[in-house]
Amino acid sequence: MRFEDLRVWQRSADLACEIYLHFKQSKEFGLKDQITRSALSISSNIAEGYERVTPKDYIRFLSYSKGSCGELRSQIYIALKIGEVDTTKASEWIEETRELSRMISALMKSIDAWD
Repeated sequence: MRFEDLRVWQRSADLACEIYLHFKQSKEFGLKDQITRSALSISSNIAEGYERVTPKDYIRFLSYSKGSCGELRSQIYIALKIGEVDTTKASEWIEETRELSRMISALMKSIDAWD
């Protein structure tokens, strides 16, 4: 198996692409930079953790990824309040970050059981 085969990685990479495309033309450079970085961080940390040697390292990077889900969700709320994203899209992204967070937690628990 490869990290590319993990459904949680696939979905988080898809979300990052969607957010990048949405904010591509945004003039809100501070928010654009932060929101795209946190979106990208979710899948990146899943991949990096997968490539680590020990389960403990893998879990640590999954924890970073889970934290990025919360960071992204917070930024989506802000983007909604300032009119950078509509309510429908914001709701979709918020629910996806919640689901990704649950998936990451489940993966962390399954790896923790390896010991």
